[in-house]
Amino acid sequence: MTIVIIKDGDAVTTTLAIAAGTLSDHASVIKLVRTYQSDLEEFGLLDFKSESTGGRPTEYAFLNEPQSTLLLTYMRNTDIVRAFKKKLVREFWEMVQQRNQPMTQAEITAANANHLVAVERQQREQQVALERIETRVANVEQVRYLDSRPAGFESMTTIRERINLRHGIPPWVVNAVMRDIPGAPLPFAMVRSAHADDGAQPYAIWPTADITRRFDRFAAECTFVTAERATHPDIQQGRFKLRQRTSA
Repeated sequence: MTIVIIKDGDAVTTTLAIAAGTLSDHASVIKLVRTYQSDLEEFGLLDFKSESTGGRPTEYAFLNEPQSTLLLTYMRNTDIVRAFKKKLVREFWEMVQQRNQPMTQAEITAANANHLVAVERQQREQQVALERIETRVANVEQVRYLDSRPAGFESMTTIRERINLRHGIPPWVVNAVMRDIPGAPLPFAMVRSAHADDGAQPYAIWPTADITRRFDRFAAECTFVTAERATHPDIQQGRFKLRQRTSA
């Protein structure tokens, strides 16, 4: 099966190919894309398509090389996923080679050496990310599963909206505070979706009071560089929007 194709002059793959190559349910893969859409779009806008073969339309997405590589870091690192990662990297590289002008043997040798160095660096970075994710997943697997969300708890979607209203913090920073920077809180529980029969996955919930305190502390640790933008030592991407709190 060909994983990488040329679309509008760029080498891309699809969520359909990723689902098939990792033996995953496509509904789970496209949900993962939607969950981490803001992360993926740091490497370019996602291109979503919908096709129908007579039944229910199937939504899928095209992803470039960094987007597809990042998405795979958010999946469990099984033998099948690892094998697919190697195949994906190889096909992207071969596609680039095919599109390039012929090179001398010395240029090919140098390019292969540079590519090997880049792949090894990428693998090291991915391994660090995977170890962090797998540690969090292992902890999440110990969390209880509930049939409904209890009072006083909220999902990631609600957290993004509420914290944006409370502090003006954009969703990508909320994602980083909740998942990436030191002290990222583990979910209290996973709630089974009422739409599980349609492929919907369980979603995580956190105590509302704990999340409020975490973001109030995060906001207090920020340094304003303009009236509306601030920085934080753990946010490496630079400035972000933040509303200054007024004293009561």
